[in-house]
Amino acid sequence: MSYKIEFNDNIATFTINRPAMRNAINTEVMDGLASFLAQLEENEKIAFAVITGSGDRAFCSGGDLTEFHGYHTADEAFPMLSKMAGLLYRLSTLPMPVIALVNGAAVGGGCEIASACDYRVVMSTAKAGFIQGTLAITSGWGGATQLFEKLSRHDHTLKLLSEAKIHTAQQLKELGWATEVIEGDAQVGLDCFIDRMKSIHPNVHRSYKRVATANWVNNNVRERMVEEARQCSLLWESEAHHQAVAEFLNKKTRNSYKR
Repeated sequence: MSYKIEFNDNIATFTINRPAMRNAINTEVMDGLASFLAQLEENEKIAFAVITGSGDRAFCSGGDLTEFHGYHTADEAFPMLSKMAGLLYRLSTLPMPVIALVNGAAVGGGCEIASACDYRVVMSTAKAGFIQGTLAITSGWGGATQLFEKLSRHDHTLKLLSEAKIHTAQQLKELGWATEVIEGDAQVGLDCFIDRMKSIHPNVHRSYKRVATANWVNNNVRERMVEEARQCSLLWESEAHHQAVAEFLNKKTRNSYKR
């Protein structure tokens, strides 16, 4: 199975379970996330939701290009992009706090998934970046919209997106993207982070979450995320994008032969 859904002590966890593919998102993972969200949206017993990746190398490396590279036109790419944007909007508007446990590299769409969460608990050894620009596209799952809503400085957000660079955990903390940087065992760090919030009744967290999501409705966040997906789909069909992806996949194949 490409994903795992677990419920433990009023905490629901969705784990992307494709470590050999650096936890890249494919259709099965997207469908699993949809199932996870459906189980949480009306579930008043869940106090916290967690998103993470299997292993210790990657949180998520974005979309699986070996599957999605088959999309050549905007019309072919948009359904996938808008579907994932819709899922991430639902993730961001879950009624309970949502925590991304960034236990390894988070790049491209992986950063978008983490950005849709309320908190990003990042391992000190992890690195992350909105590297979509290196493939001649923009974020396509609504991640830019999430950042412009959540980060306080416009220039930091725009720089984070448009430079398409990889950042260290400490740099991400300074930019305001990482909520907390943790050392040692990822699960222990997550448990400590959640334990500090457990002393407050879950209804308090849910009430503040309602305030936040009401604001996102007023700011048309969902519609803006879908429009972001549409803009990405237009770049997706460009020759520059297809060439960049082909070069990336060729490089990846060459590197695999060297191992």
